[in-house]
Amino acid sequence: MTKYLLAYHGGKTQMSPEEGQQHMQKWMAWMDGLGDAVVDRGIPVSNTVTVSSDDVTEGGGANPLSGITIIEADSQEAAIEMTRKSPHLDIGGTIELAQAMDMPM
Repeated sequence: MTKYLLAYHGGKTQMSPEEGQQHMQKWMAWMDGLGDAVVDRGIPVSNTVTVSSDDVTEGGGANPLSGITIIEADSQEAAIEMTRKSPHLDIGGTIELAQAMDMPM
């Protein structure tokens, strides 16, 4: 099995308490449905900055990071199929899928 990083970008940030609760219920159902494929449920993030060798940009740029998750899948295609069911896509967000590299460190 190969590990994949899901990097969540954007998405609706202003929700009513009811909308937030509904989204969280969908999120938890999706996570639970992934079962053993979930290596690390990850964390949501906010207040992003982009750091370069000569500058720090507030706000994370045009498509700021909003969270991460790590999953395992037999193939990139299988990981994509799991990712397509994420409720993050329903709130206007995108998900960057990246294959983890096994490197001795």
